Amino acid sequence: MNRSSSSRHEPPAPGALELLIVSGESVIVAPLPAQGAVTLGRGEECEVRIDSRSVSRRHAILHVGPPLRIQDLGSANGTFVRDTRSPVDTAATQPLRKLSRESFELSVGERVSLGSVPIAVRLAVTEPAGQAATNAVVRDPVMLSIHEQLGRAARSSISVLLLGETGVGKEVLARAVHDRSPRAHLPFLELNCAALPPSLLEGELFGYEKNAFTGATAARAGLLEAADGGTIFLDEIGELPLPVQIKLLRVLEDRKVLRLGGRTPRTLDVRFVAATNRELESEIARGTFRQDLYFRINGATFVIPPLRERVLEIAPLAERFLTAASRTLGRTQPLRLSPETLAYLERHSWPGNVRELRNVIERAAVLSAGDVISPADLPAHLTGVARPTPAAAGVAPGASGASGASGASGASAAPAVASVAPPSAAATSATPAPPASAADQRQQIIDALEQCAGNQTRAAKLLGISLRTLVNRLAAHNIPRPRRST
Repeated sequence: MNRSSSSRHEPPAPGALELLIVSGESVIVAPLPAQGAVTLGRGEECEVRIDSRSVSRRHAILHVGPPLRIQDLGSANGTFVRDTRSPVDTAATQPLRKLSRESFELSVGERVSLGSVPIAVRLAVTEPAGQAATNAVVRDPVMLSIHEQLGRAARSSISVLLLGETGVGKEVLARAVHDRSPRAHLPFLELNCAALPPSLLEGELFGYEKNAFTGATAARAGLLEAADGGTIFLDEIGELPLPVQIKLLRVLEDRKVLRLGGRTPRTLDVRFVAATNRELESEIARGTFRQDLYFRINGATFVIPPLRERVLEIAPLAERFLTAASRTLGRTQPLRLSPETLAYLERHSWPGNVRELRNVIERAAVLSAGDVISPADLPAHLTGVARPTPAAAGVAPGASGASGASGASGASAAPAVASVAPPSAAATSATPAPPASAADQRQQIIDALEQCAGNQTRAAKLLGISLRTLVNRLAAHNIPRPRRST
């Protein structure tokens, strides 16, 4: 067994661990057991299933340990780890070694590739209750005004309605309402109304008595009762079915809750905060949301602007997410954003808002080979161009819609990367792009294959090289050649 060591990472610390899987432009998080091992692979029988053609059915075993280690199971496309035998260990270069039925000891945060799928283990660190709201990033003038008005509303018991696109941070403001209210020392409970089917939603919200329905072997208080004296946050309230809306309206009017199967209402003292990304007036016109319930929940309404209208907050939010990601990945020093990377972040439209920004930063932290996040670590849809290979004379534009008729789909390969500055930078078009490092070139090839659905001829054209050169580089970088679909 070979031991991995790096000054950039700390040894695994006690506590819960999570597995990060970079799937295309997203990051999937899988909880890990406190001890033992989990099987990783494409097969249904694996504890952690990774749906990628480059991953074998039973690809590897992750031993949680301690020590933490990865064991290849004779996978077809290989398990790649950092080559500790190489004297080269810089921020620009990360030599890789292919495991073949071997084990390799890992540090928390160290990147491994199963075929073309990057993975890493991180510490499962959660913020203490209220910390996110207390330390909320507020730089935009509109947001400053919203927080000031919200603080005044929080001191009363008036119901609060938060409106805005998905991912703008409505849950952070809901928590801020509670933390700034006289109820701050009492419970704050939240329910995503879109996350449960109607059959479970009623019981979760209102509670039930013993034998109220099949399977109700004991009485159970609902969230409304559990939040008595405190605050309940109903996220995505626009998704509530009409029968549940009627019961919730009665609670808001009478301040009493009746459990399913119960006969005696229970008095409540609860502050209601609701949020939705829907236009409730339009839902009322369509008959999918009750007007009387709307009047009850919108005592004070706040419309949260999308992140693209809050450019001043992008940099501090990204830095906060990067510091948190660095901590969970065991880095001794937080990663930093290059000026070029920040420029790309500030130009992006962020349809997924703060949630999308967090995902992009967490993904970049896993993929980064150095201590600075470069444009190469960002998803292709943020940069819009592909990094040239050292042999290429110019920059080949990215082809996000390219596809091929043959080959594996490599759905979890890393995205195309960029080596040019954002369009806002002056005189960049005349500046030669720096040569790609070995790790960056490998990432670029993997992404080109992903964009072209495994079609090597199209990928070579996208990269600006010949097919023979691409095949040689696949071998040089230990990248498995995509197989034709059967």
